Amino acid sequence: MNKTWYIIFNPTSGGGKSKNKLNKILALFHQYNLKVITAITQYPHHEEELVTIAIKKGYTQFVCIGGDGTIHHIINGIMRQAYIDSNQIKLAVIPIGTGNDWVKNYNIPRNTENAVQLIQNNNCILQDIGMITLLENKKQIFFNNAAGIGFDAYVVKNLYYYKKWGSLAYLFAALFSFKSFKNGVFSVFTDNKEIKSNFFMICIGIGKYSGAGMQLTDFKNHKKGYFDVTLIRSIKLLKVILNITKLYNGRINQLNEVESSHVQELTTHGNTSLFIQADGEIIGNGDVCINLIPEAIQFIIK
Repeated sequence: MNKTWYIIFNPTSGGGKSKNKLNKILALFHQYNLKVITAITQYPHHEEELVTIAIKKGYTQFVCIGGDGTIHHIINGIMRQAYIDSNQIKLAVIPIGTGNDWVKNYNIPRNTENAVQLIQNNNCILQDIGMITLLENKKQIFFNNAAGIGFDAYVVKNLYYYKKWGSLAYLFAALFSFKSFKNGVFSVFTDNKEIKSNFFMICIGIGKYSGAGMQLTDFKNHKKGYFDVTLIRSIKLLKVILNITKLYNGRINQLNEVESSHVQELTTHGNTSLFIQADGEIIGNGDVCINLIPEAIQFIIK
């Protein structure tokens, strides 16, 4: 296997602020005697193609220079390719994005030199990956951090209009999206029960953070090998506003409308309209089956 680090660089991450950082990052790799090859994304989802071609050529060590979206597309490339078991592949991240939710889980530094030093240290963990199957067309999408059905996906759909607010964009988009959002009445089947309700939002977490730092799952009791799932039934805007701090401190599950659990599989039935997001990207709407793939990819962490 080729031990060169294959860098995938997204020049649009962080609103294009990353363009001037690539040369500095490459100089740091040279300083630490790390062999690299660099590929620059040219269009949306290009990461998946680059990963597939690189793995076919024998590369198994990847570096993502970008944000949560870039990581998401690299993950999907790794999980879709058929040349090597995904758990034989390493992925490191140098975060240059807006939300950077996944890296918060492992305290991966925003400082580029410190991030490159982590790659030199080569400390790896095997992390679970989620797989969403859209039941209408059997399309499969993978996620490494968090997925959502309902309101948070609706917010992602509207997020473009609030990008200028940076890390607060998600919060503003959420508050302004509340008025036009409509709940969905459908059933959710988990490992051992069925719940039918008027759902506002369903959050499925592997990581702790989403929505630029929000904590929408009960991660303090996280179990490896399980999703953290938060079901939120119909809730009033005023109650959300009065409890905004709970969205960020992980105490959202204290509200009466919220139910938390650990599951390995979740399926919906009767969801005719609510959007679904994976790692901050809209992937469709309708019914889904969400499965956990344990210890699927090696990640370089602190």
